Amino acid sequence: MGKKRKQQQHANDGMTASLPKQEAVTLADQLGGDVLAKLKAAKQDLTAKEQAAEEERQAKLAFERKQREKNKSFEELLNEYGDKGSKF
Repeated sequence: MGKKRKQQQHANDGMTASLPKQEAVTLADQLGGDVLAKLKAAKQDLTAKEQAAEEERQAKLAFERKQREKNKSFEELLNEYGDKGSKF
């Protein structure tokens, strides 16, 4: 059994080694220009949507932070700033 496995492995190695690197078919070659262009456009669209969602999330967090600061009670403000505040 061991001899057959070694012979099969050598046969498989010979098949892959016979193709030069220049003739190796890539996925881009198989898909064709039209499908590849559609995939690239879809990728750009997806990244643009993700970026817009991240910007929206950041804006929402900033707004909520301002609202919390605006709605703090006098006790919270006094604890946070104490005597450090200006007289004006």
